Amino acid sequence: MNVLVTGGAGFIGSHIADRLLEQGHHVVTLDVLDSYYDPAIKRHNVQRCSDAGGERFAFVEGSITDEQTIRETITHHDVDVIYHKAAQAGVRASVKNPHKAHRINTTGLVTVLQAAADHGVDRLINASSSSVYGDASSLPYKEDERLRPRSPYAVTKLTGEHYCRVWHDIYDVPTVSLRYFTVYGPRMRPNMAITNFTAKCLEGEPMEIYGDGRQSRDFTHIDDVVDANLALLETDAADGEVLNIGSSDNITIVELAEHIAKVTDSEFALEYTEPVAADARHTHADVSKARAVIDYDPSVSIREGVSSFVDWYRRNREWYEPLVRQS
Repeated sequence: MNVLVTGGAGFIGSHIADRLLEQGHHVVTLDVLDSYYDPAIKRHNVQRCSDAGGERFAFVEGSITDEQTIRETITHHDVDVIYHKAAQAGVRASVKNPHKAHRINTTGLVTVLQAAADHGVDRLINASSSSVYGDASSLPYKEDERLRPRSPYAVTKLTGEHYCRVWHDIYDVPTVSLRYFTVYGPRMRPNMAITNFTAKCLEGEPMEIYGDGRQSRDFTHIDDVVDANLALLETDAADGEVLNIGSSDNITIVELAEHIAKVTDSEFALEYTEPVAADARHTHADVSKARAVIDYDPSVSIREGVSSFVDWYRRNREWYEPLVRQS
């Protein structure tokens, strides 16, 4: 099968590409190598895929907002399935620059959807986010929960879900939107809490926490996220649907910091800074719909996954830690 992964040099996209190549598919990744965080990690991801895939892998440097590039990539590689992971990530980044988030996450998605419709792709799997819930009225979040996004980023992700549904209903593009809950794991974005806490602990520095640290997150391991995406490669069971992809567990930020201090054998020391208004107070996924529709079964607990990440960080510290320090 010929598969396009937009944002394929990024964290989630590159892991999906890895697994697709392992299964023998032909993969093309498209990525603009944006400097939101150091592109060195993205180039590292591309090289990994190139080494693993050989002639079954191709990389296109370009933007999803460039209609000609999108159309030529889909047509030239005769793409069957699209994993749409390209986005301007980051709640805080979207608060600072809402126009960029809208242009990439909304206009870019429409560009990809229309090219997919014109080419007749078999399916498009869209990356959405738990941020669409905002501060929902109850936990855990169910897909039919009231949605109240609190940031421009969250608004773009919810808008993207609606566009996917419309392209499914009107333009006959089978689409599925996956609401990710704080994905983490090897090669994750360097400017995330888990990476920052790990770096601080290994350097003997206090961990910085926004707000009081009692806010909680449903951290989802990348292996579980890839499993969910690959389950959608051929089945039409979720076409037109939105699915939560989480760990079905959550942890407070202070508890996360305590755990990382423990597994790094470091002193538990915190520095508190002002909370970010656009951040949700809590996230927690109800994954019963994904379990019923695609047999999704998250298998990596938060503490187990974070411990595994710390081990990976230690092994890859020489090249990865400088990127964390720069973020």
